[in-house]
Amino acid sequence: MTIRTLEGDGLTLRNRSVLAPMCTYSVTAKDGVPSDWHLVHLGARANGGFGLIIAEATGVSPEARISDQDLGLWNDEQRDAFKRITNYLHSYGAAAGIQLAHAGGKASTYPHLLEYVDSDRKGSIPEEQGGWETVGPSETDIHRLRSPREMTAEDIQKVIKDFTDAARRADEAGFDFIQIHAAHGYLIHQFLSPLTNKREDEWGGSFENRTRLALEVVKAVREVWPQNKALGIRFSGTDWVEEGWTIEETIQLSHLVADLGVTAIDLSSAGIGQYFGPMGPGYQTQLAAQVKKSFEGQDMFVTAVGFITTAEQAETLLMTDQADGISIARAALNDPHWAANAAKTLGVTAKEDPRAAQYWRGSW
Repeated sequence: MTIRTLEGDGLTLRNRSVLAPMCTYSVTAKDGVPSDWHLVHLGARANGGFGLIIAEATGVSPEARISDQDLGLWNDEQRDAFKRITNYLHSYGAAAGIQLAHAGGKASTYPHLLEYVDSDRKGSIPEEQGGWETVGPSETDIHRLRSPREMTAEDIQKVIKDFTDAARRADEAGFDFIQIHAAHGYLIHQFLSPLTNKREDEWGGSFENRTRLALEVVKAVREVWPQNKALGIRFSGTDWVEEGWTIEETIQLSHLVADLGVTAIDLSSAGIGQYFGPMGPGYQTQLAAQVKKSFEGQDMFVTAVGFITTAEQAETLLMTDQADGISIARAALNDPHWAANAAKTLGVTAKEDPRAAQYWRGSW
């Protein structure tokens, strides 16, 4: 499978399985720098056969982080630490991707896992305990966190520049693929959704204005990201809330970002306020299917995500043309070799790397 690039032969993947970006918080990423833990975590999935591995949401600035344990790519120390990881992923046949993100009004929170061991450490981190001021398109309490400060025009321009600088470092770190995070109620999604964007200037109100930040970020990143490397974006296809962001708007925006050079779109959903959507196996795949259908006859790599756990389920989505690739999240936490095991289940003769053959062949 090949993801189209603007120049060159495209990004060739050994299969259609994608490790979805997941914030894991198992160890502190001190000052945003990836550690040995991240090398082992992502490297194990390369050994396990995934075609494309996307590192978790990575802050484009210190204030962009969801928590103080998030990865970052706002300085050269972080860039150099990522080089070791991309080199390893490449050496075992996987393409290396990174999700660039800004949490906006959902930043400066305790890592979610902490609430299971300390119920007092959840929600917003107080500034006196190391938290920081959060920003967003508008003030709001919908996140049930400390209300963000409404961003100025200067704040917005800084965010665009931060994404641009992080994209340059992603290239220098050896990544093959960038996914811009515009989902799950984080900053770009906050601008997209009428639930969180109450602005009355050029950045709010109409569809054109609410999508302006997403388009400006894509445009700026595309200008510095090499033409022979693939650029993707992740959308929340819908808020699942009346008066919120809709799948029809997602489809419209998908074609606008395609015009700017995006060649891969991943479809998740929700993330703003209380969840009112469906649940169950493959509950979001209908969103990917609708976006994919809208690109019929065009070369767009559309991936589905959300409670996709079995090889048969994933293969059905591909064979029925609902998606071009399958993003695996929780199932890959339970089984680092999910992709290799899926190949066995489906009776596929996979190309093995002899250094990881035991994972593909099973027990001797």
